[in-house]
Amino acid sequence: MKIGVPKELKQSENRVALTPAGVMALTNLGHQVNVETNAGMGSGIGDDEYQKAGAIIVPTAKEAWDQELIVKVKEPQKEEFVHFREGQLLFTYLHLAAEQAVADALIANKVTGIAYETIQNRTGELPLLTPMSEIAGRMSVQVGVHFLEKIHGGKGVLAGGVPGVEPADIVIIGGGVVGTNAAKIAVGLGANVTMLDINIGRLRELEDLFQGKIKTLASNEYNIRTQVERADLLVGAVLIPGGKAPKLVTEEMIQTMGAGSVVVDVAVDQGGIIETIDHITTHDDPVYVKHGVTHYAVANIPGAVPKTATYALTNVTLPYILKLANLGLDELVKKDPAFTKGLNTYKGKIVHEAVAQGLDRKYADIQTIIQ
Repeated sequence: MKIGVPKELKQSENRVALTPAGVMALTNLGHQVNVETNAGMGSGIGDDEYQKAGAIIVPTAKEAWDQELIVKVKEPQKEEFVHFREGQLLFTYLHLAAEQAVADALIANKVTGIAYETIQNRTGELPLLTPMSEIAGRMSVQVGVHFLEKIHGGKGVLAGGVPGVEPADIVIIGGGVVGTNAAKIAVGLGANVTMLDINIGRLRELEDLFQGKIKTLASNEYNIRTQVERADLLVGAVLIPGGKAPKLVTEEMIQTMGAGSVVVDVAVDQGGIIETIDHITTHDDPVYVKHGVTHYAVANIPGAVPKTATYALTNVTLPYILKLANLGLDELVKKDPAFTKGLNTYKGKIVHEAVAQGLDRKYADIQTIIQ
C-alpha cells in the first residue's frame, strides 16, 4: 500500500504521524511511505532519519496526500480539503462531532475517515486516545498552576502551599484517563484534590489508587456547583467517545469562582464541558479571561510536547496502520469488529452513531454498506 505522511498544518502542531521506526516496520513489509519534507522537524526528526528507515521524502503536501492511505495527527485544516478524493483512507484524530466543516468535506468527497479517538479494543477501552489523554491530563495541571501565578494573571496561589499555609484546591470533573493523570500531577504537587465522576465504581477505584490522597464525589449538579465555587483550578476531563461533551459547568457556576481562578477544559476538542469556553485557543495565545477567570482552551494540548507525544502516538497507532496496510479496509473490518468503531465516514455516509448524533445527521450502519 502507498502511504502518505503530510506535515501538520494546525497552528502550533509539531507532532508527526509516524516515527522512523514506524516507517521501517511498514517498508520492511513492502509498503511505500511518502513523507512530506520537514514533517518531523517539530518532533526533532529530520528527513535523513526517515530516508534511512526507507521512506521517500516528497517536496509538497500534494505528493504526500496523493496516496491510498493518509496518516496524520490532527483533523485536516480547510486548506487541506483540496487533497480529498473518493476512496482515500484518512487515519487521524478527527473529532467530527465538533468539526462540522471537516465532516462535510469528507462526506462530499467520499473519503473514508477513520478516527483514532473512536477505535475501541475488545474491552471497550480507547487504545489510540489513551496516550494523548495521559499527556493532556498531566499537562492540564501543569499549565493550570502556571496560570495561577500572579505574574500570569492568577490568584498567586502555590499548588502545594507551604507549612502553615493551605495548598491550592484543584477540582477535576471526570475520572477517566485524563482525570486520573491530572490527579497524579496535582497530588504530586501537594494540592487539595477533589475528583467527580458519575461512576461510583470508578470513584472506588480512584480512592484505592490514590490511597486517601484525594477526595471523591458523585458527579451531579449540586456537587459540581459547590466544587466549582471553591476551586482555584478546575479541570474538565469528561469524554463521550465520538460525541459532543455535555455542558456540565454553567456560566453561572463560573461566575462564583474567585478572581484569578483558572479553568482548563481538556474536552474542548469535543465541544467542552464548560459553558464559558466559547472558542478554541492555541498554544500561541492559549488563554482568555471571562468573569475574572482565566480560561485555557487549547484543543491540541499534547502538541506542546511533540517529541514525547509523537513517539507515544506511533507506539499505539502502528499496529493498526500495519493491519490496515496489510489487509485493506474491507478485510480488516470483517476480521476486527473493534476496529469498525474507528470508522466515522465511508462512501459519503456517517457510519459512527455518536458522531451522527453530534452533527444531527443520519447514521448509516457500516455492516449494511460493506458486503
